[in-house]
Order: sequence, then C-alpha cells, then structure tokens
Amino acid sequence: MKITSTEFVKSSFSEQDWPRTNLPEVAFLGRSNVGKSSLINSLLGVKGLARTSSTPGRTQALNFFLVNRRYHFVDLPGYGYARVPRAIRESWGEIVTTYLAKRESLVLLIQIVDSRHEPTKLDLQLREWLTSYAKPHLTVATKSDKLSQNELRKNIGRARASLGAQGEGEIVAYSAVTGHGRERVWRAIEEALTVSQSPN
Repeated sequence: MKITSTEFVKSSFSEQDWPRTNLPEVAFLGRSNVGKSSLINSLLGVKGLARTSSTPGRTQALNFFLVNRRYHFVDLPGYGYARVPRAIRESWGEIVTTYLAKRESLVLLIQIVDSRHEPTKLDLQLREWLTSYAKPHLTVATKSDKLSQNELRKNIGRARASLGAQGEGEIVAYSAVTGHGRERVWRAIEEALTVSQSPN
C-alpha cells in the first residue's frame, strides 16, 4: 500500500464524537502497552502520528487517523491495566464495546498481542467476542524482534493454539523496528477494504 497522506482527525470520548463519514475503518485493539501506537506508526511509515508512551493506559479515547483520504485507522483504548482507576476502566470498556457493536463502517479489527507472552485471559475473551459476533479480524503479535527465530516460532504456535479455540484466523508476527510482517498486515487491510467497497 502506498501511503500518500496521513492526518490525525480527532479523539472521541463518546459515540456522539465519532466522525460523521461513511469511510471504512480499520481498528486496532489490544491490552495496554502492547504496541498499538507503534504498530500504526510503523504501518503508515510516519513517526509520532499515533502517540506512544511507556506508561500503560495512556490512550483513553478512540483516536481517528485519516489515511490517503480514503479510510480511517482507529486506535482504541488499551485494556487490562490494573493501575487505571476502576471507573475509567469500565468507561473505556463501554466506549470500545459500543464502537465494536455499532460502527457500521468498521471493516477490520486488528487484535494485537505481545509475541513474548502467551495471550492473556482478556485477549482470549476479546477473540471469543469477535468470533461470536462474526467481526472480521486479524491477530498481530508485536515485538517479534525481541525473540530468536526459534522462540518466536514456538510462541506463535502457542498463541495460535490458545486463540484457535475461539475461532479461525492466522497470527502475523510483527516488528515495528524491522518492519517484519508489514506486507502481510497490509495485504489483510487491503483485502478488507476491497470487500467493503464491493457491491452487495
């Protein structure tokens, strides 16, 4: 995919704040500090577009980015960070659940897991939800450059076994440092965009 333009659109804290367009959307979701923002920046080839932080739980809103003036990337709040106040954690859950359930322009959801660790209980619950509601999704295992090829192969196998119980779908090993896996993720995004634009 050739990236000709990227633009931060807005941060939305409620359904009323969502962009009022019919452009297709690709959303990114994973636990806090799993590398969502780094993945988005890496895919778009733009440093600092999506804000990264070493502090888990920093992203508290749905952040919309316009790509090539044709579709949106949406950075969703991370889940599972215990030090975030409970009331805020619950409000994040409501925001994300509402978006996933109601947003008709959502064409692909990219679930992000950490390649260094087995999927968490929350990761498995999210995959089960996505499968139950037949949401188009792809799993991306980030930080793959931090493992040897042998370790990565074993960890991806374990993750596939864990998540496979909840549904179909391959796992793409990804490194925001080296760009490994970038073409495979873009291929999935392009396919989802093509399907969304096809006449019913």
